[in-house]
Amino acid sequence: MTKTYLIGGMSCSGCVKSVTNAIKAHYPDAQVQVELEAGTVEVVGDIEDGRVSSLIEDAGFDFRGQA
Repeated sequence: MTKTYLIGGMSCSGCVKSVTNAIKAHYPDAQVQVELEAGTVEVVGDIEDGRVSSLIEDAGFDFRGQA
């Protein structure tokens, strides 16, 4: 299943890496694609929306819902 989420607070490639690593740490088999300029992350895999929002916020970014 593919889901896209909106993220606030990303400003650099380090932010992209932080978001990617946060999701991959909990869902190692997921495919994660972060789009810095769009402020989105696309996740392919068996994931839970509530868990992804927590992971993004714990990494220091604003989870703004599903796109």
